[in-house]
Formats: sequence, C-alpha cells, structure tokens
Amino acid sequence: MRVIRRGAAAACAIGLGGSLLVTPTPARTPEAPWRDDASSRVEVLALLQTLNADLLSHPSATLTLERWCGAHHLAAEAKVVAERVHGEDKPLPDEARKQLAIGADEPVRYRRVQLACGEHVLSEADNWYVPSRLTDAMNHELDTTDTPFGKVVQALHFRRQTLSAELLWSPLPQGWENGAPVPTSKGSALEIPRHVLQHRAVLFDQDNRPFSLVVESYTADVLAFPQPVMGGR
Repeated sequence: MRVIRRGAAAACAIGLGGSLLVTPTPARTPEAPWRDDASSRVEVLALLQTLNADLLSHPSATLTLERWCGAHHLAAEAKVVAERVHGEDKPLPDEARKQLAIGADEPVRYRRVQLACGEHVLSEADNWYVPSRLTDAMNHELDTTDTPFGKVVQALHFRRQTLSAELLWSPLPQGWENGAPVPTSKGSALEIPRHVLQHRAVLFDQDNRPFSLVVESYTADVLAFPQPVMGGR
C-alpha cells in the first residue's frame, strides 16, 4: 500500500514510490487559473501532496473535502454533497473479487457519485459493493435513494483500508528534485487534467469482512481558487 505520512507531504511526491502516471483525459484550466511557470508548478505539487496526506489521515473523504473547500473558499458554504450518477455501470475491476473475498458467482452492485462543494465537483467515486453483506434496509436505501454510501452503512462500524494513493498527473517531471529540466514557462495558464489524484480502498465491517471496493478520482477543481501571492512575487 502506498501511503504518504502526514508530516512528509511537502517533502516527497505523493505515494509515488515509483512512476508518475499521466491521465489521458483532456487538459483544462481551473476557473481561477494558475500560471504556467516553475514556481507555480512547485506550489501545485505541494498542494496536491497536502490534500493527499489529509485524505489518507482521516476516515471521511467528505469531511476532508469540506475542510479543503472552506480553507480555500471554493464556495459560499463549505458543504460537500453527494450527487448520484444514474444510468452508468462499470465492470468489476480485475482482482476485485479476491479483494472482496467473494466467489465468482457472488452478486455485486455498482454505484457512482460525485462529491461537490458549491459548483465544484471535487471527486468522482466508483463503488462496487456486496449486497449480501448489507442488511435488507441498507440495500433498499441504496437502491431507492441518493443517500451517501458511507451514511447508509455506518451501522456496520466499518473501517477503511487504502490499497493505493496515486498521483495521476504531476506539474513537475520525474526527477525534478535531482535537476531534471522543468517545462519552460509559457506565460499562460497551467493546463491541468480532469483527474489529478486517485485513491483505491476496501471497506471492512466490524467482523472484518470486506464489503465494498471504492475508487475515488479527485478532480482539477480542488485547485479552483486564486493562486496565492508568494513572497517576492
């Protein structure tokens, strides 16, 4: 499991322990664009590291995003809401049945939500869960409402085991700290892909039975605030 410890957020690349991945989704600029220069790229990397460390050190991504939203004034009210995406389905990822400790014929259901603060969608989450390990009331609520998954299953007193935390895009090239060339300033806004960070985790109930696999993809909108004015700039 690749985990960054909280105190190391400003000193090492996010859960990197290996190669940086580049998401294939189209690049964009946040509503409050960042400049495409070396110092801005360092700032963006530090912010992504800080957010990653906060997410890894707290059990609730929703509450962590609310704190992030409030600290960076992304909305008038720092409240994150879950918006369920209907009409979409994704096949169970490879190795998921092993991670969930279920057989080949065990039914699995899928749910997709977006976590938004104001007008900003900060995270998109895919959730595959085992209905036989939930109560009938929980399954009914998940089938008929948009109530967040974690709230529905909170009576299971579940815990979360992070499988991976990956930086999907880096504003700096691999090896930059050892002198690898940093992209030349373009004098324009920094282009940021749709997804910048991804977490994979399994949820376990109080009897230590895995019942849910979640993949959370955090978006460029976590950076949709005015670039801070650093000293001497």
